[in-house]
This record gives sequence, structure tokens and C-alpha cells, in this order.
Amino acid sequence: MLASASSRVWLCVWAVTCSALIASHSFASASKLGRRDLTELSSSAVAALVSSPDPVRNVDPANPSSHLSRILIPRPPDTENNTLVKDYLVSTLKNLNWHVEEDTFTDTTPYGEKRFTNVIATKDPSASRRVVVAAHFDSKFFPTYPQSQFVGATDSAAPCAFMLDLAEALDPLLNLRQQRLEDGLEDDEDVAETTLQLVFFDGEEAFKDWTHTDSIYGARHLANKWSNTYIEPYAKRRLLPSMYTELDTIEDFILLDLLGAANPSIRSSFTETAWLFDAMASAERRLGESGAFDYGGQADAQWKSFFVPRRGNFNGYGIEDDHLPFLHLGVSILHVIASPFPSVWHTIKDDATALDIPTMRRWNIVLRVLMSEYLGLRPDLLRSRDETIAHLGRSVDDLVRNTPALHIALF
Repeated sequence: MLASASSRVWLCVWAVTCSALIASHSFASASKLGRRDLTELSSSAVAALVSSPDPVRNVDPANPSSHLSRILIPRPPDTENNTLVKDYLVSTLKNLNWHVEEDTFTDTTPYGEKRFTNVIATKDPSASRRVVVAAHFDSKFFPTYPQSQFVGATDSAAPCAFMLDLAEALDPLLNLRQQRLEDGLEDDEDVAETTLQLVFFDGEEAFKDWTHTDSIYGARHLANKWSNTYIEPYAKRRLLPSMYTELDTIEDFILLDLLGAANPSIRSSFTETAWLFDAMASAERRLGESGAFDYGGQADAQWKSFFVPRRGNFNGYGIEDDHLPFLHLGVSILHVIASPFPSVWHTIKDDATALDIPTMRRWNIVLRVLMSEYLGLRPDLLRSRDETIAHLGRSVDDLVRNTPALHIALF
């Protein structure tokens, strides 16, 4: 990659070119479904998402068992550490009973042939549509010590940990949504047709200088593969016409990168997802106003938004990243990347000390709220059910303690 972060910034002229490519794309992309009308969660539902699971546990670098700690090692492509992290991602999501695919391939790099593996985890692989949340899990390759020990905390170990937290937090809610549909308690089948998919890209980083051939290896491979993979006519895909590709079933593609450091600035890059950018900013605002950003016994009444207000509908620029091959094929993109880049970008200082726990905690709960609203989930119902079960358990315990004969019979 080039020494300057500006090498990854492409200006409005390139954006216009991309728009022309999208307009000429022959496939009926799922992004043409347009914006979703999101229903804001109730205060009790938001409170449920903030409290459980603990939004710090999975991103605490001081906890050796946290998701973040398991990822926060040097992990360039085609190395033992890269495989360790890949296997951790796979096992974590398989333990949630998600469908997990390992997309392995080889490509030519400035250092010869390298092996890459993207990890794709899908809650319901038979769903008609999906919203994708993605990040890259590899770290940049440096040939000499000490740079070879680069761990890429913001780039992008922390975003990967956010995604695992999101899967853990939303999994029981997605199960509840499915159960309520089967029981006839939900009638919004359109929302239920959309599942959550997490994509962990390998090979985002350039081995030498950032070029169109030495960068985003995993994303280029997967976009091409999905654009040429036609879906099977599962029963739940009854709404799709024939000859749809995997790429066409993506409603929106949310890419996370360079996150975890304090005080990020996030900008909207594309008119098509300005509404989704606003929805994420709205989730943050409502959480902040509710006091959800208070952490460690200290109130965060003066919190500053991560999101830069949009100038009209388009900020007129973008940053090269894993989304580009998908953007060129007509996929709707929300790029969530800190700009300017963190000051530690591509230095050995991009380690655990570059991360800010209150900031990472905020990202976790913002993502939980946004995606719950996108997918029509009901965290308030799950919380009420759990509280009822806990109450019944306490009632039985009290009954046993206060009824000696029953106590003797049971024990």
C-alpha cells in the first residue's frame, strides 16, 4: 500500500464513473429494492440490547478470552496466525448454529502465489434476501521486524470483534422472530425474508503498494464468484425470479473498517445509502439521549457523535476498500470507515493501546440497535420472556422452601 492514506481516496469523478457502471449493470440487483422503512425500537427494547450480552466483554483487550484478544495477533494471509484467526471465526459462528462457508482460493501477489480464505456466516442460508455486514480479518504484511508484529487493532481486529458481538446479541432475537412467524404471531413476512450475513474478508491489505491488483484479494474473488453463482430455488426464495445470482440477493452491504479508536469521524459516501447512514446516526443519537453511553460510573452527557452531518445527499468522495468490487456490480453500499484514518494507521502502534473501550462499547450497541430495526427484531419480547422464566423459577424455589413436605419429596 502507498505510504499516504490519500492513495485510497477517490474523488467525485470516480464516483460518477461507478454510478455509470452501476446503471449499465444487467443484473436486477437486490439493491433496487430501495430503502427500508425502519420502525424505531421502544425504550425497553433498546435497554434490553444495551444490557445483554455485556457490550464490553467481547471487545475487552485485557480479557484473554474476548473475541478481540483472539483476533489481535499478527495475521497476514497464508500464515499460521491467519489460519488461527480464521478457525476462531468459523468455530465461534458454528457454535451459534450459523451456516459457515470457507471460501478458499489462491492468487498472485508481489511475493508469489498466496492462499486466502474468506469466511461467510449466514443465519438462514435459505432466505430470499440478506443484509451483509463485513470487515477484513487479515493484518498487513510487513517483511521486517518490528513492523512484522503489526496487529491492526483498528485495521480491522476491532470491527471483526464487533461483528461477532452482533451475531451473539442478535442470534436469539432472530430465532424468536422465526418462532413467532411459525406460530402465526408475526405477519410481516417481507421482513422475515431478509437474513443477516457476516463476511470476513481475507487479503484486504496490499502486500507492497495499494493497486487494483495488489489489494482487496478476498473481496475481488468473492464478488466475482457471487456474480456468477446462480441460486437454487429454495421454497423461501419463491419471490425471486429465475436466473438470480447470489450477488442479486444482497439488499445492503455494510462495510466496517478502521474503527475502535476514540473520536472517529464517519461520513456518508453514497446517495443510495444516505438513508441507512441516517438510520445509524439516529440509533446513536437515541442511545446517547437515553444515557446508554454512560460507562464506568461516569456520565457521558457531553458525548460527541461519530457521524458527520451530510451535506445534501452526497459527500462527493469515497475511500477504496473491500466494497469496491461489489459497488461496481450494483450492490448498495454503506461504508463505515473513520476518515481521517486513525493516527496509528499502518504503524506498530495500531495495537490494543490505540483502542478505546467506551468507543468500542458504543459501536457494539449502535450496531445492535440498527440491525435489530433493519431486521424487524423484538428484543423487548425476549427480555419479557426471560424475566417471566426467571420469575417462575424464583416462585418455584420459594414454594419449595416454604413447603417442607414438598421439599422432602423433591430432595
